[in-house]
Amino acid sequence: MKKKLLVILLLINLFVPQAQILYNPQELYEPADGLYDTDHIRDIYINFYEPNYDNILQNNWELNTGLRLPASLQLDGNIFLDSVGVRYKGNSTFAIAQDLNNPKLPLNIDINEYIADQHIMNYKKVKLANSLFDPTFCKEISAYNIYKRYLPSPEANFMNVHIQGQLLGCYVNTQSVDRTFLNQHFNENDGVFFKCDPIQQFGQPGPSGNSDLTWKGTDSTSYYNHYNLKSEHGWEELMNLIYTLNFNVSEIDSILNVDRVLWAFAVNSVVTNLDTYNGLYQHNYYLYQTKDGLFQMIPWDLTESFIGALLGHNSNPNLLYEYDPYNGYNCWYHPLVYQLLSDSSNNNSLYQKIYTDHIRTIIEESLDASIIENYVSYLQGICLNAVSNDNNKLFSMLEFYANVSNEFVIPNVFATGGITSTINIRKAYLQNHPEILKAPPDINSTSIFNINDTTYVTIEVSNADSVEIMTTISPYHSKFKAQLMFDDGTHGDEIANDQKYTMTLPYQNSGQDVQYYFRAHNNEAIKLKPERAEYEFYIYSNTSPISNGEFPIVAIFPNPFSNSTTIQFEISEPGDISLKIYNMIGQELETLINDYHYAGQYEIEWNPNKIKSGMYIYVFKLNDYIQSKKLIYFK
Repeated sequence: MKKKLLVILLLINLFVPQAQILYNPQELYEPADGLYDTDHIRDIYINFYEPNYDNILQNNWELNTGLRLPASLQLDGNIFLDSVGVRYKGNSTFAIAQDLNNPKLPLNIDINEYIADQHIMNYKKVKLANSLFDPTFCKEISAYNIYKRYLPSPEANFMNVHIQGQLLGCYVNTQSVDRTFLNQHFNENDGVFFKCDPIQQFGQPGPSGNSDLTWKGTDSTSYYNHYNLKSEHGWEELMNLIYTLNFNVSEIDSILNVDRVLWAFAVNSVVTNLDTYNGLYQHNYYLYQTKDGLFQMIPWDLTESFIGALLGHNSNPNLLYEYDPYNGYNCWYHPLVYQLLSDSSNNNSLYQKIYTDHIRTIIEESLDASIIENYVSYLQGICLNAVSNDNNKLFSMLEFYANVSNEFVIPNVFATGGITSTINIRKAYLQNHPEILKAPPDINSTSIFNINDTTYVTIEVSNADSVEIMTTISPYHSKFKAQLMFDDGTHGDEIANDQKYTMTLPYQNSGQDVQYYFRAHNNEAIKLKPERAEYEFYIYSNTSPISNGEFPIVAIFPNPFSNSTTIQFEISEPGDISLKIYNMIGQELETLINDYHYAGQYEIEWNPNKIKSGMYIYVFKLNDYIQSKKLIYFK
């Protein structure tokens, strides 16, 4: 008996639980009460110093000069700026409003055009879309709310816009993809930067083309009409990307963040955003080259999500709802789709499987029609009075509500998809697609531990032929490298063929944080853990307070969330643990844990289906230690 006890004590001393913390990129987004807070609608007042501002700005738009006029700006009656630069923006949303003599034209405001370092609530640009073709006013904001879960994306909310004292109406205020955005999401902003839109004004004579990344030769001027350079240099780098994509695709991951493109394409396809690269038109995205040498795809202009006003672009609308996600909407011949996803390419089996897993994740997490309908209902409650008082909107309040769940069609004039009707048709089609029906491996649990000063990782997987750990120590969270894990009783694996794969953690002695995720394979499909990898990943740190026996770190993911969230913690010593949820006035709503627990990792799922959307607080207690954090929940 004493001998058994000694062995147990020895094993306890040798086995030390380690930190496995989930990196949460949602914390990079703006906190509540910022410029893009959706909980209330702001009023912005613009007063031009030039009485003839409208004619001047319309002429400047038609000539594509980019010229701005000075104006004063007031926000909500408590922020006043003396001189900002304003111009009209947009393409069809400007041109059609102009043709209709509708004064509700989209606006681009540069806060520091005339006064250096001037900003509004930490931002230097304000972009106001007139929501001309969206009867619900909610399609773009709802889409951004999905996109930002999977890749760096702008934020958006509502604003009432007043010019020269007159109310123009309710606008959608969309975050500018500029140097402020780049610094927010990449912690840098001086790399090569392109807006991928052709240099073309809707309905105006001039150059035409698209931003489809086709090779046009070695003369950089051949690309000028197709891409808008936003940095001081970059044509050589862009041409190198395009050449590699078209002629040396086996090296594409050395210059392009391929996984980011796969996430962008997956969200585009799932939410049926046809006004983008793998849709009807190859534009509406940015490319930014981070310091690791990789171009990052950033989405932009989601007004046509949930099919939007493009519903009339096919005489058979079912072809719009049910286009193949692997070929895009008749764009299989464009290189970024062809080289990464098309069955005609021999290089894309791995990328196809990762892309398919991304689609499954988005469907499972973000394509519940009832949750989206509740979120749209919340948004419409916020903007209801503003839209009611908007005398320049094109549609009635009847369509404002009806287009949430139904198509809105004026034969031979206008057609736009409904939000939930699009979701229901698209989801049913995708869930029955032969590729998406393939059964991926099933990942049950992961753990990380230390034996004799060596750190190991283990993952329990069924229906898998092989499992990899993807690791990097890059400060840019990129260039993850694959290494096989083992279920053969070696390399730290305890029992062979028990579906628990193990290996020593790469880079553990580098002195840097190790970033990693898991990739499980079978002949047909791939499964990732965490599901949002590579946007999310685990972090192992030698200096983590969990690994030295101090206070635990609690991770929450996702947060904000719309269905359920997971609260993860790990303790190195046993103790009395409680985990409770409170509302913002201190009322206890739910007890998730209240018990004695042994050392180890724990994951608790919270599904608050009986409470309303809002902000809540979890309180975690371990003996005398207390930790709390906000949770943001929306239906």
